[in-house]
Amino acid sequence: MPEISDLVKKGKILLVERNFEDALAYFEQALLLNQNDPDIWNQKGAALRSLGRYDEALECFNKSLEIDPTDKHSS
Repeated sequence: MPEISDLVKKGKILLVERNFEDALAYFEQALLLNQNDPDIWNQKGAALRSLGRYDEALECFNKSLEIDPTDKHSS
């Protein structure tokens, strides 16, 4: 089973490469393993935003802030 950090790392690479659908899939896999990491929620939100799925992206950013209200990285 892949490590969360490996999934997030691969997702971030795909995000930079503008492969948003695949990046989203990696972030979703990571969230299945850890629902309480605000960075993963932010990354998923970034992928969704890049896909034009703004309402879903906003939900992810809000979820990140619920977990960590002091998160400086949320969009």
